[in-house]
Amino acid sequence: MAEVLVIDQERVFFDSLQQLAVVDGINMNRAGSIRDGIDQCLSRAIDVILLKNKLADGKASDAIPLFFEGKYSPELIVYAEEGDPDEAEQVLTKGAWDYIIYPYTPKSMMELLARAIRYREEKQGKPQAKQSAVFAELQGEGIVGSSTLLQSCLNIVAKAAQSDANILITGESGTGKELFAAAIHKISPRANKRFVIVDCAALPSELVESILFGHEKGAFTGAARNKSGLVEQAHNGTLFLDEVGELPLEIQKKFLRVLQERVFLPVGGTEPVRSNFRLIAATNKDLDQLQKIGAFREDLLYRLKTFHLELPPLRLRVGDITELAYYFRSIYSQRTKEEEKSFSPDFLMVLKQYSWPGNVRELFQALERSITAAGDYDTLYPMHLPTNIRVAVTRQVLDARQGRADERAEVMAAPRYEVAVEDIFCGDNPPTLQDVRQKAIEAEEKRYLKGLMEFTRGDIKKSCQISELSRSRLYDLLKKYQLTSKNG
Repeated sequence: MAEVLVIDQERVFFDSLQQLAVVDGINMNRAGSIRDGIDQCLSRAIDVILLKNKLADGKASDAIPLFFEGKYSPELIVYAEEGDPDEAEQVLTKGAWDYIIYPYTPKSMMELLARAIRYREEKQGKPQAKQSAVFAELQGEGIVGSSTLLQSCLNIVAKAAQSDANILITGESGTGKELFAAAIHKISPRANKRFVIVDCAALPSELVESILFGHEKGAFTGAARNKSGLVEQAHNGTLFLDEVGELPLEIQKKFLRVLQERVFLPVGGTEPVRSNFRLIAATNKDLDQLQKIGAFREDLLYRLKTFHLELPPLRLRVGDITELAYYFRSIYSQRTKEEEKSFSPDFLMVLKQYSWPGNVRELFQALERSITAAGDYDTLYPMHLPTNIRVAVTRQVLDARQGRADERAEVMAAPRYEVAVEDIFCGDNPPTLQDVRQKAIEAEEKRYLKGLMEFTRGDIKKSCQISELSRSRLYDLLKKYQLTSKNG
């Protein structure tokens, strides 16, 4: 019998569903708050959760990751009386199975539940051993880290690699887009075929069509012989379009047809050529924004992102920096045949304090330079790091101290007062007790988190240990109070 949990402070909708659930063979339970729902979800096996978008103790969009932290990881459906596009995006991005907007009826909701239950049964019925093996192989390809953000990426990769669906990889420069693309190819059924890389930013405008699709002898001046293009060379393998946002619009139009039909004409050719390639594209640009200004075709964008993998910047993966440092040290030692150097604690501390605008690429470059600068020293100290990194970290520490001093001075100088009760009820629409309580809680949460991140210097692992929050919950709160970008 399927287990369903409805989380709603009102009983009316739950009671209507429960009458139908008995007929459909579903065991229906209810929680009146998010906290109660999380407790039930983590303590027993639940197949599907129906979660009201707003409850007295919080919003569904903030709490979703907490329902997935246990070993059961149920399917989760959020329902709302009034839909909100931003809320829908957050809910679906965080892994919800669906986002439902009124009007809905108990009958239509039971039909949706039935589909979610069937999906879950099919998912659980398939062997997980293969995906676990894929996961382990991915980590062996140099994708290092145990942070929640990286593990989420690996889960997407493990699923996408076993299909032929197009994949779009986005992320800042240096986050490892080509590394992920190559890893996907290596664990895919096409692994024994070619992995063809196209650097779209380096394609000469006058030769781009010839480079991609090839040309026939005599097609243009200098075409002394037939030549196959990169698309044809990727036949039965993987075609990787790096910096796909740089493709000229005219080529985007032609490539869309190739992507749809896997057939193209070489420059000057009359006979179509077929290429059964799998496409992976990558960019550090916002393709949605390019599409809005007419610089990227909307229909091509939809084709590219059957799977969308967004790689997190290193500043949001502080807990992975030490792992990455040890990994690079090992690789460097194997390559140079030199003894591995030790890391002093303060060296690792500086690595975790720096914001790494160049991401993993910059980290590896800094480590290589530090090892070289250390020469015969057996241990790396902060003095071995590039000067610009040491200066940036020192400035960051001093700015934080000055900021705290300014804040304390401001607090001391501010007049001390409390909001009078008559001021709360002076308008035509006085707030509810819950509204007042919620504002007070949010103010204290923000103050606490700001102090926490300053105390731990942005160390997420240490912050989680002190606050007793999960990583996903901490990230959500930092984002909610706009503290993430400042403290990394």
